[in-house]
Amino acid sequence: MPDSEGLPAGVDPDKASVARMYDAMLGGEHNFAIDREAVAAFTAIDPQVRTLARANRAFLGRAVRFLVASGVRQFIDLGSGIPTQGNVHEVAQAAGPGARVVYVDNDPVAVAHSASLLADNPDAAIVAADIRRPDDVLSSPQVRKHIDFEQPVAVLMITILHFITQEESPAGIVGAFRDALPEGGWLALTHATDEDRPDTAAAVGQLYRSRATSPVTARSRNEIHSLFDGFDLVGPGLVYVPLWRPDADEDIPDDPSQYWVYAGVGRKSA
Repeated sequence: MPDSEGLPAGVDPDKASVARMYDAMLGGEHNFAIDREAVAAFTAIDPQVRTLARANRAFLGRAVRFLVASGVRQFIDLGSGIPTQGNVHEVAQAAGPGARVVYVDNDPVAVAHSASLLADNPDAAIVAADIRRPDDVLSSPQVRKHIDFEQPVAVLMITILHFITQEESPAGIVGAFRDALPEGGWLALTHATDEDRPDTAAAVGQLYRSRATSPVTARSRNEIHSLFDGFDLVGPGLVYVPLWRPDADEDIPDDPSQYWVYAGVGRKSA
């Protein structure tokens, strides 16, 4: 993508963005030099950052397939990022034809590319909104058109809540979406932790504060677990991301804590 031509409104090419950095980690093309420089700095802190990004993306696919097998045909993907391989609508609609997906992001590049990708898909849409204002998401025309809250719905919060500060109340954000879900609705999330690798988490946090548009707040396992208040976690519970229902035994790393992101899927309590 050109770094100075034809940018969507609101894009600052001199500041790295979370969505574009993640795109760069996954080998995408919709990022700027400033994003690639930030990823290089990230890699200097943790050489396996791209492996971690791929593991997080693989969890998303496994979680969506699990949810479809559990009867879900409606998904709200919060902080969805820039489209890449294995997008939620592709996985969900392959596993359950007719599945409906609404993506939500506040990054103009992510929104623009999502709109282009979804132009011919009547069962998927993108909302330009900030998850810090859940009412804006839930009342959007796209959500009202595609999501029936009388039927099972899954909310996906994949690597998004650690960009929410304590003052912005991540638990309150999760609670607002939980309260909108019907009984038996679902939540899937991943979240960076500072529990086993505090030095790495602190260095990454400093990098995001200095280079990117959103700071990182890594949290302990207990803090992340508390975000599932009102949900019953399914097995194997809240675990490091490659340990959540891996497709094969060889996908399990020798030291899962090197993947310093927790993952879990829960069903809304009765």
